[in-house]
Amino acid sequence: MQALTRPRKLTAGDRVVVVAPSGPVDKDLLDTGCEILRGWGLDVTIAPHVTDQHERVPYLAGTDEARAADLQQAWCDPSVAGVFCARGGYGAQRMMDLLDWSAMAAAEPKVFAGFSDITALHEAFANCVGVSTLHAPMVAVDSFVQDGPTAEHLRRTLFEPETVLTLGAPTARTIANGDTGPVTGVTVGGCVSLLTSELATPTGRPNLDGGILLLEQVGEKAYRLDRDLTHMLRTGWLDGVVGIVLGSWHDCEPMDGVVVDRLGDLGVPIVARFGFGHGPSTQTVPLGVSATLDPGAATLTLDEPALA
Repeated sequence: MQALTRPRKLTAGDRVVVVAPSGPVDKDLLDTGCEILRGWGLDVTIAPHVTDQHERVPYLAGTDEARAADLQQAWCDPSVAGVFCARGGYGAQRMMDLLDWSAMAAAEPKVFAGFSDITALHEAFANCVGVSTLHAPMVAVDSFVQDGPTAEHLRRTLFEPETVLTLGAPTARTIANGDTGPVTGVTVGGCVSLLTSELATPTGRPNLDGGILLLEQVGEKAYRLDRDLTHMLRTGWLDGVVGIVLGSWHDCEPMDGVVVDRLGDLGVPIVARFGFGHGPSTQTVPLGVSATLDPGAATLTLDEPALA
């Protein structure tokens, strides 16, 4: 696995577009989140269908065609420097095959940020476009609009990426294979259920050879995580992984023991409680970049800034 092309960092005056690839968006949160982005000096545009809701299936932010069109138009627009997701939920995979990935690969690389259901799009941008992305808080979610450190970490990653080369958390600790020493690989990952759902799809990757896997989840039972991890193992998707980092298990049953039971025999370091993902506070983690995981210090150090 090789590091992907990094988009350039943002500067004041850059135009960014907010899209809603998945679930319907809370208008008040959207307005507040956009004002935070504008406060950073960004020129913020809300895509045409962000506030839509599907007539038949209300858990979607408008039709698959409309959500796909918003994303593709924003990504292929040369005047746009970044595309920010409004929220997760469900729906990104429904519109994946409506996107013209060849056209998107031909467009200038730009920042793409989100998490949760957006994990499927992170995988697609890696595999079909070859661009690194940000596993980051979304514009219309509580953690971004209510938690100052969450917003500040994203801001620094966007505008001053050289200041956030080492990632970690006060709670982080190594829970397996801590004697392996530091390992270097390319970051990949996100929400466990979405990673599992992407296996064997046209936008999924065959394995994690040379990858550092980042995992998080929300509202999950331990046996269901067990099932997902077992499926990853049986498909060979975890072949060649060099390290594993666990983020938040917000509103989940205890998960660390399940991860060690299922993945400990891989013989790679597993660092837990790393502070990214769902929950009241989170940090931004770049995907598709080379990094070194140090199990002794329980840190992840980027070999170069997240953005060029």
